[in-house]
Amino acid sequence: MPDTFFTTPPDWQWWIILYFFIGGIAGGSFFIATLLYLLGRPSDRPVVRLGYYVAFIGAVVSGLLLIVDLHRPFRFWHMLVESNTGQLMFKSWTPMSVGSWGLLLFGLFAGLAALSAAREEERVRWGPAFVVTSGFRTVVAIVGGILGFFLAGYTGVLLSVTNRPVWADSPMLGALFLISAASTAAATLILLARRRSTADTVSLGKLAEFDKWTLVVELVAIVAFLITLGAAARVFLSVWGVLLVVGVIGAGIVLPLAMGLGWVKRWTDRPVMAAGLVLMGGFLLRVVTLLSSEQVHIAGSRVITP
Repeated sequence: MPDTFFTTPPDWQWWIILYFFIGGIAGGSFFIATLLYLLGRPSDRPVVRLGYYVAFIGAVVSGLLLIVDLHRPFRFWHMLVESNTGQLMFKSWTPMSVGSWGLLLFGLFAGLAALSAAREEERVRWGPAFVVTSGFRTVVAIVGGILGFFLAGYTGVLLSVTNRPVWADSPMLGALFLISAASTAAATLILLARRRSTADTVSLGKLAEFDKWTLVVELVAIVAFLITLGAAARVFLSVWGVLLVVGVIGAGIVLPLAMGLGWVKRWTDRPVMAAGLVLMGGFLLRVVTLLSSEQVHIAGSRVITP
């Protein structure tokens, strides 16, 4: 095994796994909404608004999950403000500080975009009038899209800068989480758009096409991730490997991809089922990645794997 086993596990369990999953969907949803806003048709607006709503709710839930995971939840503001001086605290060299501010700023722009969307649909009547102007929408879409792109890939980068097995052994983790966030976000929007019956068939077709090709790229990224792990890939010679191959690759990528390409005739026209499988695979990817490393520890001079 490689010599990256020098830190104890950070004990990130289900709250953080959920944060990685929901935060990825939030960032990916805003990024997709930005693409549709800038490059799509006026009839894509329902999906754009839906993407903004998902992004805002996801940002709020992500923040709550991070707070709950803290040993002292009511001191969450210490990540943003110096307790002794009351001044804002930003440490560019600390991934946790960068991530905290990134999530906060993303939540702000997701909130502005959601407010603009709600005003556009006349769901609310409060708020300044400029939130529905095209200039404001464009600025919010571009800045929020950049922040969403950051949030979607940040969680993988955060893991890769730790000195832990699996996480620090491959340069592909940030890209893999980013691609997975895009695929799960598209799947989420497909499910919600169909449930709400707010999107036309062309918009839904764009989402399905985007998700299909994202799954292809994600499959390539997983293979590259496993190859670049080197000897650390032995961690997956366990139940985690079975879950990765069967749950993530098989059920979460290959099967919905085959359904989208029409290779599985019986299930070809089941986009809801395919989207659900993509979400399951994205969640299991984060479960496998985090818990497989968490269960590797050092006992004396030996590296113990599950």
